[in-house]
Amino acid sequence: MAEKESAMDHDAERGHGIPHVSPTWSSSTEHIRNKEVHVGASRTPSSAQSLEAAHSDHQRNITSSPAPIPASIANSLRPAPVKVPRSKRRGLFGRFSIIAEVEEPKDYPNKTKWFLTFVIAVAAAAAPFGSTIFFPSLLQVSEDLHTTPTITNLSVALYMLSMSIFPLWWSSFSETLGRRTIYLTSFSLFLLWNILSALSNSIAMLIVMRVLGGGAAASVQAVGAGTIADIWAVRERGQAMGIFYLGPLMGPLFAPIIGGALAEKWGWRSTQWFLAIYGGIILVFLFFALPETLKVRKSIVASAGNGHSVTPNQRPSLSRASSTPSVHQKTKKWVKAAKLAFIDPLKIILNLRYPAVLLTVWLASITFGCLYVLNISLQSTFSKPPYSFSTLIVGLTYIPNSIGYILASLLGGRWTDKIMAREAIKAGRYDEKGRLVYRPEDRLRENAWIAIFLYPGALVWYGWTAEQKVFWLVPLLANFFFGVGSMLIFSASTTMLTEFMPNRASAGVATNNFVRNIFSCVGGIVAQPLLDAIGNGWLFTGLGLIAAASSVAIWAMRRFGPRWRTKMEAQLNS
Repeated sequence: MAEKESAMDHDAERGHGIPHVSPTWSSSTEHIRNKEVHVGASRTPSSAQSLEAAHSDHQRNITSSPAPIPASIANSLRPAPVKVPRSKRRGLFGRFSIIAEVEEPKDYPNKTKWFLTFVIAVAAAAAPFGSTIFFPSLLQVSEDLHTTPTITNLSVALYMLSMSIFPLWWSSFSETLGRRTIYLTSFSLFLLWNILSALSNSIAMLIVMRVLGGGAAASVQAVGAGTIADIWAVRERGQAMGIFYLGPLMGPLFAPIIGGALAEKWGWRSTQWFLAIYGGIILVFLFFALPETLKVRKSIVASAGNGHSVTPNQRPSLSRASSTPSVHQKTKKWVKAAKLAFIDPLKIILNLRYPAVLLTVWLASITFGCLYVLNISLQSTFSKPPYSFSTLIVGLTYIPNSIGYILASLLGGRWTDKIMAREAIKAGRYDEKGRLVYRPEDRLRENAWIAIFLYPGALVWYGWTAEQKVFWLVPLLANFFFGVGSMLIFSASTTMLTEFMPNRASAGVATNNFVRNIFSCVGGIVAQPLLDAIGNGWLFTGLGLIAAASSVAIWAMRRFGPRWRTKMEAQLNS
């Protein structure tokens, strides 16, 4: 029975394969539901009521009304999580986790889910911390290592490039090896590479070490979203994803301030030592506080050993392969392992062949590229006359857009959850148990239209006020609105990608990271030459026009999104 209900829950999240109810019952109960949602009055006798009375009060209270269930009631009705014995817990050193691994991660109590979300958010802050902590001290690096500002900017640009490529592997491995193993491995490497960055004696060594460090920290960018999808149901995921994104957004808020203060007091190398210490603390935190959240799967190497194919979420067989496998079996095992290591990660890029994924990724990538051009401009503009801010004060100029990120992150996720519920109620989409059936494309409604014109307008505002050397508060105020608009796009697009591919959530997010970090890498490389050539005004006018033109993607998702999603799901399940 539990397996059947779990399957129904999965179908409800996917939005297809839901058993149909009779039209008469559906229309009657829809009238009752509407009364409950909009009026809250008691029901009058009807044939629909007599049918519904056959259900227990427990069932009716949970499923018949699309109105949100109070948290206290939802927690009491959630099945008790079934703990995995310590000796059988998965992941690297899994038995040392204080929070027990459970068979169904979505059954964790809400307080545990929020704690795990917090752990992942703090870990996710490492990668953007590593990029933005460097901005205030770029000129120091140029002078100390005897190179040009353009070459120094490569240490940031290539850092972002590594954040686009490495998650392809982290994501692919996490779907087989589990989330915990990836987190512990990647943060051990992050600690090592940052220590070597701090000890760098040439710009070449610094760039290489930072590329490796960025690639290590980037694991959470893709795998973290997968963890959120592991533990949160669709109806709650938008808010959870918004809170998760607070972690990465703490980087742009605090890292430039910390970086500016450290560089001014002890030089740019202190920023890399800070990252090493931060990575070490996070590693200890993950080691003791994060259980494995991926549902039980059979490893590809083990499956190759006995010659059986394994589908996602299939539990491992208890049978053992022969103790003397044939040469053919050994060869097949290692071929499959090589495919896992070298081919499967690159196949994630093929997700871009689906229009729904492509347009969602495009929206996020354009926004992310603009963000990193803006970051370079802030450092370049406010460190020169007439502003001539010190390294520490330049770090403070990143605060307004970060405040916008936080505000939109706290409110935007809950907003999109409500929009999804509203659209499902309007369309009358319920499963056989009366629960709302959600569609990922519903996350792009009025919130996306507001955002797609808000942040391009803010870019133009910033560009021309900075170009004309207006009082510093005016261009920085524009950046607050940029932060709000861009975060609404980031949060909605990332959550949608986890819902378009619920069985491969981290792969969808890795696709997004791959493209958007390429955009940010290009932005980091071309920003300074373009600023020197045409100035802030025309540069950000051009970016604003390109971003506003991307609104066609929002229209296309509303017009063709359901058709694209249905076709994509059929191809993924074939």
